[in-house]
Amino acid sequence: MPPHLTLLLLLTIPNIYSTALGVGLNWGTAASHPLPPANVVGLLKSNNITKVKLFDADPLVLQALSGSHIGVTLGIPNSMLKSFNSSMKAALSWVHDNVTRYFSHSGTGVRIEYVAVGDEPFSQIYGEQFRPFVIGAAINIQAALTKANLASEVKVVVPCGFDTFQSESGLPSKGHFRPDLNKTMIELLIFLNKHHSPFFVTILPFISFLQNKNISLAFALFKETAHPYNDSLRIYKNSFDLSFDTLVSALSTVGHPSMDIVVSRIGWPTDGAPNATSSTAQTFLRGLIDHLHSKSGTPLRPQNPPLETYIFSLLDEDQRNITTGNFERHWGLFTFDGQAKYYVNFVQGSKDLVNAQNVEYLPSKWCVANNNKDLSNATERASEACTLADCTALSGSCFNISWPGNISYAFNSYYQQHDQRADSCDFGGLGLITTVDPSIDNCRFPVQLHTSHSTSLNGAYLFCWKELLIVNIFVFLLSFS
Repeated sequence: MPPHLTLLLLLTIPNIYSTALGVGLNWGTAASHPLPPANVVGLLKSNNITKVKLFDADPLVLQALSGSHIGVTLGIPNSMLKSFNSSMKAALSWVHDNVTRYFSHSGTGVRIEYVAVGDEPFSQIYGEQFRPFVIGAAINIQAALTKANLASEVKVVVPCGFDTFQSESGLPSKGHFRPDLNKTMIELLIFLNKHHSPFFVTILPFISFLQNKNISLAFALFKETAHPYNDSLRIYKNSFDLSFDTLVSALSTVGHPSMDIVVSRIGWPTDGAPNATSSTAQTFLRGLIDHLHSKSGTPLRPQNPPLETYIFSLLDEDQRNITTGNFERHWGLFTFDGQAKYYVNFVQGSKDLVNAQNVEYLPSKWCVANNNKDLSNATERASEACTLADCTALSGSCFNISWPGNISYAFNSYYQQHDQRADSCDFGGLGLITTVDPSIDNCRFPVQLHTSHSTSLNGAYLFCWKELLIVNIFVFLLSFS
């Protein structure tokens, strides 16, 4: 393992970790070779992480979480919303199979705290695809929980993306919900208020930094040197407070100024884009945790900080949608195999974070470009490989490796994702299997995990790649120049 990936993440997580700060982690499973759930739960428990947010209800994950005493937010994928909106029977069946079956008051089952209806279904990238079904689905899931006598134990929430609210002036006091969402958001807030459920929202200072030229890197990273914003004598010293209070203003505008807020997704990626590095992510997370630990709140809510905050994310995922950028596959505090990326202290004191244990890898073999062959057509072959594998590091940590090293990276990514099958390192005779690790400096050529849960790419994933193929090949070819 390269030395830069063997760094221990210094993490202070005594028993007050999740109760005092209300900090949890998002656990996504969009990976070709996911770390087995039992290993992940072991990773969480060994580090006293007591809250996780899931994006679906995978039986293997729920079985692994049983008896762990970890608080769980259980996700319902957007693809299921239409069914739950139109069918109470479908909602009842889902609650029975995924909540009632695993929930336990005695601690022997799964401590399910929230059911998240959809995964940011109001995001602009989806248009009207899911919006008409969200409120009806939430109402039916709530009714199903009530029928199962679990409504007092499990809250129904709807995760909202960072683009659901805005401020044209950039000032929090002018915050409001997207005009096209106003009616829906009012319906959602009435539902949440009725059932005493919080508002789940994504805040991503990294995206704000990318999209807003007025947001400096220092402001996004909680640095004291950042130029502050003045909004009606309220001083904003960081991007997080600015976004949070913009939401507070939006809630106030529609009559819910005191609604509890849970930051359901926040983090900083470590690869796949400029300023997406482990050192920058470390600076951001340190700033965030120090800010949460200070309990100072925000200018509009000095006494009412986020109810809970879920860091995005636990592990890197090589099959996440990269519509917004290659960095989408590199949000993890840990690499795909459960190895900590950097140092951060969550509260005063220190404790070494324990990396994932008993990780099983495929054999120590790699696929590289055969330098004894004519490689004049290798770029075309590498581009083809990248449409069915993960080459996002070539726009980040592996950007500076020279030709044909980048060809080898593409070949190896395809080879590993296809379980090191000999025929997956052919590439018209241009590939060569080696036992010598070709990793260069900070550019890691991974060996994938040996797991029975590895999956082939599904139709939706292929569709996503077809849509992005031209852009990604362009970026990929640039790295050869």
